[in-house]
Amino acid sequence: MTDHDEHHEHHEHHEHRPIDYAEAIGQYRAEKDAYYRTGGHSPIPEAERPAFTGLPYYPVDPALRFQDRTLEPYAGDEPADFQIPTSDGKLRPAHRAGILTFDLDGERRALTAYTFDAGAEEPEDQSLFVPFLDRTSGTETYGAGRYLDLDPEEHGTYTLDFNFAYHPSCVYDPRFSCPLTPPENRLPMRIEAGERLASQA
Repeated sequence: MTDHDEHHEHHEHHEHRPIDYAEAIGQYRAEKDAYYRTGGHSPIPEAERPAFTGLPYYPVDPALRFQDRTLEPYAGDEPADFQIPTSDGKLRPAHRAGILTFDLDGERRALTAYTFDAGAEEPEDQSLFVPFLDRTSGTETYGAGRYLDLDPEEHGTYTLDFNFAYHPSCVYDPRFSCPLTPPENRLPMRIEAGERLASQA
């Protein structure tokens, strides 16, 4: 079972009437919790769903939302087409579609965006997969990284919103096959937004 595709299908249904930004995220999170409790493809093992009370999150931080990002050509040293390792020890064909840049902590940062259907669509029509690591990874968040799924907007730009960062399904059930974050997408700061692991008592 492939994690990224399943979550992206669910993620596309969070558009609603115009409401406050924080309220919209809260509504999306409530819907996701409900899906995880009762959805037929919930990654929560069925035996654990009755005790599931919701996913833990960082508070919403509007400063970690970067709008109007243009997908820039990938110019790194790694091959554009490659095999991305997965949590179950397999390899999945992937493509480095480009990079998204943003300013954080006073410096220009970049994350590589990936696709899994190389060449199937024009770049401006593609949904992008952006896994990342940061300084919460391995302690407050999953050690292999968190994910962002980005759909192109009307003018072909993207919104990079870390408040929608989510954990791969293999965090909850190892039967899922989840792409591991390539080292090039390690951010040198804490990203305190989106999903986190439950606090240890």
